[in-house]
Order: sequence, then structure tokens, then C-alpha cells
Amino acid sequence: MAAPLKILLAVDGSAHALAAVRCALRLAAGRPGCSFVLVNVQEPASLYEVVVAHDADRIAAVKRGAGADLLAPAEALLDAAGVEYESEVAAGRPEHLLLELAENYGCELIALGARGASADPDAAGGLGGVARAVLEGAAPAVLTARAGDDGGAVASGA
Repeated sequence: MAAPLKILLAVDGSAHALAAVRCALRLAAGRPGCSFVLVNVQEPASLYEVVVAHDADRIAAVKRGAGADLLAPAEALLDAAGVEYESEVAAGRPEHLLLELAENYGCELIALGARGASADPDAAGGLGGVARAVLEGAAPAVLTARAGDDGGAVASGA
């Protein structure tokens, strides 16, 4: 029997990210004891947000709420599967923060959508910028998935 994994699930609200959650759940099905870390990374506050809101705490609360809303469908999938997980909404550049969080949580696998909700669908190889950066910079294995096929592709990190 395969050893359990700790899997970081990067969720941005895209259909691709939910496909990655489903792929990771199928992978974990053959490995009892797997656990998950659901992560949504909110971009840093823009100058406009800072000027309009005048309150860093309010901006952070709004971004935490938005991140929690984006995590809800993935949490529902994990709840339905009956698996153990933690959730985190973080602020920063996702291409860097996902790698840092995977290391901090001791994850052996990062699962994410091949591209995010706002990525250019004509991007080379069908990968968005965050997925490409994670594939290039990750120490653990990386699973990317596209919406529609939920097949996913696994590539080892650097």
C-alpha cells in the first residue's frame, strides 16, 4: 500500500482548479491517511484599493472573505470525500507563495489548475503563468489539471 501524502491544493475559483482537486482526491483514494491543505492566494492590495478604502485591516478582511468564498466549492468536495484538510487564505504573489506554503506545510505534492480564471487561453502549452512558475520552481511533485477532462498531468518539480 502506498504511503499517505500531504497535498497542497491551490484554488483560485477556476474550473481548472476544481479539476485539480478532483484529480488529487482520486490519487489519494488509493492512499489512506492523505491530508490536504487548501490554499487561495489573494493578490496584494492595489494602489486604488488602498486609496479608496483607507484601511488596511478592511482590505485584508475583504480579501479573506473573497478567498474563503473561492475555497468553498473545493471544501465541499473534500467534505463529501470525508478527508482531512486545512484551509488558508494568504496574500501575496501566488507563483511564489504557493511554493513557500507547500514547504511550510511539508507537502509532497502541489495540485493546481493548468491555468487560472484570468489566464490567456492561448498561452504556450496551455499553462498559465502561475502554473508554469510552480512547475519550474517546485521541489515537490506538481499535478496540473484542465477543466473538462479531470485527467490531470503529473510532472515532477525541479
